[in-house]
Amino acid sequence: MNEQGINDIKFVGLMCLTLGLAPFFPEPHIVGKIQWIMGGAVGMKLIDWGDTLMHGLPWLLLIRLLFIKLRK
Repeated sequence: MNEQGINDIKFVGLMCLTLGLAPFFPEPHIVGKIQWIMGGAVGMKLIDWGDTLMHGLPWLLLIRLLFIKLRK
C-alpha cells in the first residue's frame, strides 16, 4: 500500500466498510473482538489479537486521518 492510499479518505472509508466490518452477520467481527477485550480478553490467543489488529487497522487509519484533517 502506498502512502497516497492511506491518506485518501475515500480509500480508508472503503476499507472500514469492508475489511473493518467483515464478516457482517450476525455482528461485525470487530465489535465482537472489542467486546471480548472489554470483558477481560479471557481466552484470547495470539491469532485473536492479530485478527483484532487486522480488522481494527482501517478504523485506526480513519481516526488518524480525521485527526489530521481537524488539525488543519
